[in-house]
Amino acid sequence: MIKRILVGLSGTEYTPSAVRRGVELAQAHDAELGGVSVIDYDRLSRVGPVPLGAGHYAKELREQRVEQARGRMEQAIARFADECSAAGVKHQVYREEGEPFSQMISLARYHDLMVFGLRGLFEFDIVDDPQDALVRLVTAGVRPILAVDRGHRPVKKVLIAYSGSMESAKAMKRFVQLRLWPEVQLRVVTFEDGRPDARRLITDAADYCRAHRYSAETDCLAGAPQQQLLPYAAEWGADLLVVGNSAKNLLLRRVLGETALHVIRHADQPLFLTQ
Repeated sequence: MIKRILVGLSGTEYTPSAVRRGVELAQAHDAELGGVSVIDYDRLSRVGPVPLGAGHYAKELREQRVEQARGRMEQAIARFADECSAAGVKHQVYREEGEPFSQMISLARYHDLMVFGLRGLFEFDIVDDPQDALVRLVTAGVRPILAVDRGHRPVKKVLIAYSGSMESAKAMKRFVQLRLWPEVQLRVVTFEDGRPDARRLITDAADYCRAHRYSAETDCLAGAPQQQLLPYAAEWGADLLVVGNSAKNLLLRRVLGETALHVIRHADQPLFLTQ
């Protein structure tokens, strides 16, 4: 059951899609929507080494960066509030200050689903390596996350990447149990990669999905998932990928972690991520 959804209001090109998806899901599940914006004033004030006599210019630059960040955030918040009101969705806004990851992790404790931009969770001058922001949140235990792309599409076909590991099973089960889109077509895919039990694994996984009243089919592919998963998803026309991972594997770059990391960094389709 979903009753509280958190949407990241970053002010990036991903924000409109995140807001629209959050509103759509809140309407479908009679849920409350929370929009969160985070500004790290300390980081925005760092302008690097200042030449002698250029203190006034540095001060103006700091003020300009802060003002621009505030403006983008306020625009995102206004759009969020307008769309929620127009859709009749109960909502509230969290204006947070400080280190952005800590703020997001804190709020995630009290929400059932997080909707963030696939590669636009934070402004590009707010955090180091913004392309790995989702990775950091996943490894910190934030779950489940729906990472959206720039556009907005109906979710009709969902591809579940299943390795037989407990992590991928948890991701599949979490997605199925939440019933975000009850009428979607599911396809469970695994990669043989020398595994004699691969076909049994996806048969059992598909049976689990069918037990929850989903239409589910299977496919078993040759080759390594890191190279094959995204091209396969694009060819099949997946609207969403369900990817399991573990924080430990992501950090140590083991096989499953490398696959999940590759998908997060390079996917063009929205992702459902859990741990």
